Amino acid sequence: MVERRSAIRAALVWDAVQAVLTARSVDAPDRPLEVVDLGGGTGGLAVRVAELGHHVVVVDPSPDALASLERRTADAGMVDGRQEQGSGTVRGILGDAATLPDLVPAGSADVVVCHGVLEVVDVPAQALDAAARALAPGGALSLLAAQRSAAVFARAIGGHVADARAVLADPDGRWGSSDPMPRRFTRDQLVDLLGAAGFAVGEIRGVRVFADHLSSSTVESEPGAADAVRALEAEVATHPDFIAIATQLHLHATHS
Repeated sequence: MVERRSAIRAALVWDAVQAVLTARSVDAPDRPLEVVDLGGGTGGLAVRVAELGHHVVVVDPSPDALASLERRTADAGMVDGRQEQGSGTVRGILGDAATLPDLVPAGSADVVVCHGVLEVVDVPAQALDAAARALAPGGALSLLAAQRSAAVFARAIGGHVADARAVLADPDGRWGSSDPMPRRFTRDQLVDLLGAAGFAVGEIRGVRVFADHLSSSTVESEPGAADAVRALEAEVATHPDFIAIATQLHLHATHS
C-alpha cells in the first residue's frame, strides 16, 4: 500500500510539473528549457525532466542526496549527467535557497521547481525572492507546499480532534512539538507570498485530495483501484470544492 500511495503521489506531482513545462515551452518552442530544481534531492523529478530533453540544475544542501542523484542519473543511462541519446542534462550543486543567487546566474532559468522548500526554510519570502531572481522574464515557478486545512481535516476524521484544533490555531499549521512538518500554509498565504515576490499566480491545483485520506483497503480492494484514484484526483485537482482538503497545493506562477 505504501508503494501504491507513493506512486500515486509522484504521478500527481508529475502531472502538475508537466503542465508548467508545457506552458513555458510555448514561449521557447525551439530549444530545451533551463530548469532549476531547488531542494531537488535525489533527482526523482529532475531526471524525468531531463528525459524530456531539458537541462536541469539540482540545488540541494545534502551531499548524500546529491550522491544519490549521481547514481540515479547513471541508472537512467546518463553519462556525466547527460543522456547518451538526447540533449537532456542533470547537474547537482550543493546549496540551498539562501545561496541560490550565488549559484545560478540571475535571469538564466526558464523554470524553477520549488517543491517542499517553503515548509523548511527559515524565511519563505527570501526563498521565493531567490527563485524570482533566477528566472528569466516570463519564467515559470512550480511551487508545491503543504496545506494547513488538509492537516486539520485528516486529524479530525482520524479521531484526533485536539490535534486538529491545534493545527487550526497555529499560524504555521503545526499540531505540536513532535510534528515533523515545520510549517504549513493556507492558499491565501501562498498567493500573498508569491505576489510579494513579484509573481503572478496562474493555475492552482490540489495535490493528494483523496489519496492520503483513503484507507489501505480502499486502494487495494480491486485491480486498477490506484489508477482510478489517480483519475479521480485529476478530475478534482482544480475544482474549488475539493482543493481545500488536498494535502498539498501546487501553484503555477510566472515572473515578469
